[in-house]
Amino acid sequence: METRIAVIGIVVEDEKSVEILNEILHEYRYFIIGRMGIPYPKKEVSIISIAVDAPQTTISALTGKIGKINGISSKTAYQSVKRED
Repeated sequence: METRIAVIGIVVEDEKSVEILNEILHEYRYFIIGRMGIPYPKKEVSIISIAVDAPQTTISALTGKIGKINGISSKTAYQSVKRED
């Protein structure tokens, strides 16, 4: 199945929602290439970026679940990457 590379940018405004977010990310752990979290105390938010390699349907399912969490917003940028032999 063809996969896509995606970067999911997440802003956490409600710290109480982090546990739910982490449970979802754990569920999709096999598709996650890397993750970076940055606390930003000046604005009282945390910024998380997630790089994934997954089928489009999996990325959509993951971002859909993230989008339903109160106090969290996200945007996704993705691209098909075709390997040339």
